[in-house]
Amino acid sequence: MSGLARRLVAEFVGSALLVAVVVGSGIAAQQLSPGDVGLQLLENSTATVFGLAVLILVFGPVSGAHFNPVVSLADWWLGRRTGTGLRGGELVAYVGAQVAGCSVGAVLANVMFEVGAFQVSTHDRVSDGHLVGEIVATAGLLAVIFALARTGRAALSAGAVGAYIGAAYWFTSSTSFANPAVTVGRMFSDTFAGIAPGSVPAFVGAQLLGAVLGLGLIVWLYPDTGANADNVVVPHEHTTESDTLSHR
Repeated sequence: MSGLARRLVAEFVGSALLVAVVVGSGIAAQQLSPGDVGLQLLENSTATVFGLAVLILVFGPVSGAHFNPVVSLADWWLGRRTGTGLRGGELVAYVGAQVAGCSVGAVLANVMFEVGAFQVSTHDRVSDGHLVGEIVATAGLLAVIFALARTGRAALSAGAVGAYIGAAYWFTSSTSFANPAVTVGRMFSDTFAGIAPGSVPAFVGAQLLGAVLGLGLIVWLYPDTGANADNVVVPHEHTTESDTLSHR
């Protein structure tokens, strides 16, 4: 299996398990603590923090553990001038693997909890406050990831990214999706963690805007950030010369 193929499998499986953790823990929270939304959110966020940290540790050395199109897009954009980070074709492949994985992860969670494998959420989440929350959540996530890579502390990303997402569950009104692929995946579970299809475009737009703002801050603080794009989210395998030739 080529280096790129291994990385795409890691992104697909990692993204699927991430959404399985988010949706599955949301279903479990709903069943275990009916009527107590605050406790449900605590249970859901705790599982997500630990699950995300473990997934970064497991899959990070292979693909970087992006699991998020805005992270991959930022990695490509920052590294394009220095020859670091993802190439254009790799970016497209990463995003495809992430979206497919997140969708499969939602179905997997539905199956595990026997709530009906294929669902479409009816949970409408769009409001001005929610969209501002997504901008803030995504900007902060990108800032954390790229600041750690730039300052040689990418090894701390599992704990730091998990901690940031856990905090953002609570300090943002949107509960911090901060990820277009996860947002798409969560459409397919009509449960506590779901999001209605009509809410998805606005959420994704807010996430993209947040990514631009987060990157703008990091580039202003650390002008040479692009030189470290290969270390996002953590240092990982790179495409070999033969892989590069085959994709030209």
